[in-house]
Parts: sequence; structure tokens; C-alpha cells
Amino acid sequence: MKLIDSHGRRINYLRLSVTDRCNLRCSYCMPAEGIPSLQHGDMLSYEELHRVASEAVSLGIEKIRITGGEPLVRKGLIGFIERLASIPGLKELVLTTNGILLREMALPLRRAGVQRLNISLDSLNPTTFAAITRGGNLGKVLDGIAAAGEAGFPPVKINMVVMRGVNDHELLDFASLTLDNPYTVRFIEYMPTLLDTDWNSRSLEGREILERIGAHYPLLPLVSAEMAGPSRNFKIGGAAGAIGIITPISGHFCESCNRIRVTASGLVKGCLFANEAVDLKPYLRNTENGDLREIMRRIVMEKPGRHHLAEEDSGHGTVAMSRIGG
Repeated sequence: MKLIDSHGRRINYLRLSVTDRCNLRCSYCMPAEGIPSLQHGDMLSYEELHRVASEAVSLGIEKIRITGGEPLVRKGLIGFIERLASIPGLKELVLTTNGILLREMALPLRRAGVQRLNISLDSLNPTTFAAITRGGNLGKVLDGIAAAGEAGFPPVKINMVVMRGVNDHELLDFASLTLDNPYTVRFIEYMPTLLDTDWNSRSLEGREILERIGAHYPLLPLVSAEMAGPSRNFKIGGAAGAIGIITPISGHFCESCNRIRVTASGLVKGCLFANEAVDLKPYLRNTENGDLREIMRRIVMEKPGRHHLAEEDSGHGTVAMSRIGG
């Protein structure tokens, strides 16, 4: 079965948030004091999350990415992943993490069925990293990346949110990681968030990011895989790894968007930047799956053709990243 939206796009990718909690306080994602945690009854249980995932796969979803907050802080995650990995028809099960707890959890995640890891990492300088994350330990993340390789994971993808005047001086440092390591380093345009009313002054367009890297290294374009995300990928000539550019603002990738997302509180959204969402909890209280499938089909059919963040007076607000899993 295939899920096709009203714009002819095949939707085969679900981002599934298992928690809104995090063990870091990244400046663009969370206030320093954190956010009010969801009450127990407001957060989907693992049973409910599994049911959502199973129904999504039955409709045509082939790839699931587990997100947060930070997914590794939720207790019982490994058992939940084992159940997800056994869903018939699911082709890819991947996870995004900040890496702080990865040293201890890499091998259990691999054995449970996670196939690939994305690591959020915005600086290679311990001081800058601690400032962005408000106290995070860079060494733990680097140890986690090493542990992922030891556990048998394919080379990780490293996601860097590029912020002018904060970490953009590290572009070449991140790009050079790919020279001798088979990582994919992805540079992400800074997006409007609830925490930064002056976000535009911090944002670098993907074009500028590429120009800066290309001035030092020859870049060769690469073809993306069928279920890959929105990254445009390149390779530095002779490098072991690759780099990617994700441009949600300057060069939106909406025409090829293949995803929907479900938050830890059960809100399903067709677009990261959409104001509209549907609460799945009432449908999950019904033991019959027909209504749940129907509302997920509806979200797909009503998925907008594109977002309008770059347009003035678009009416679309900023994004609460920690609540919706990015």
C-alpha cells in the first residue's frame, strides 16, 4: 500500500517522538530552565506509540525515526524499540540523539533493532559546545560516536545547526571530519524558534554554507537514496565521508517532503511548520483501528504543498523544537 498526498507526494516516513524531555538545554531548542514536562496522562504510552507506528506502517509508512526531546532519557526505550523493529513491513528504524547517553546505550540500541543513528552536534569546541547546550559535555558525545562504531552501526550522520556568530566559524572543522572518517556531516539552516525573535540575523543560507566550504574543498554532488531526508549531499574529492546541506528556509524541500510526525503527546502533524495538528489520543482510546487509520490518512491528504516561513506576514509562527522532535 502507498500513501499519496493531494500533491502527488508519496509519504513513507514517520518521525515519532517518544518524549519532550531532554538532558541538555540547547539555546535554540529549550529555555535555560527547561520546559514544563508533560503530565503522565498527556504523554502517549509505549503501547499507544506502538499502535500508532503499526497502523502507520499498515498504511504505507516504511521508515520510522525515533526522536524526542532526547529519546534516550525515556525509561524502557530498548524494549519499545524491539517491538517497533518487529513490525511487519517496516524497512528502516533509525534514531536521532544528542549522544550524551550513547556510550552506554549504543550496543543495546543496535541489538534492539535500530539500524542507523543521527547525532546532533553543534560545536567541536568544548567551550562553545557547553555554551550552546548550557553545560553539555562534548567528550561524552564524542565517546558516544565512537561507541556507535564499536557497536556495529553504519557511520553516523552528524547534524550541525549553523548559527552566524555562534558556531559558523567551525564550518571547515566539521567538513574536515569527513576527510578521514566515513561520517555524513549535515549543515542545517537555523530556523525560527520560540526562543529567538531575532532568528533571521543568526541564519546562514545553505548557499553561503556551500560557498564557504567550496572555497576550500572541491565538492562533488551525490544522489540521495529513496527514503533519505531533505539533505542535498556532496562529497569532498577523495574524502571518506560526505556532507549535506538542509535548507528549510532558503530553499525549502517541500516538493519532495515524504514525512509526517507524531509528538510524544499524540499530536500528528503533516508539516513541521504547520499550525494545525490533530490529537490522536481520542482515537487511541477506541479499540478499533479504523478511525485511527482514517485520521492519519486525512493528515496525509491535508498535508500542505509547502510552508511559508520565508514570506513576510505568512501567519505561521515559530517552532517549539523540543515538543515536536525537530
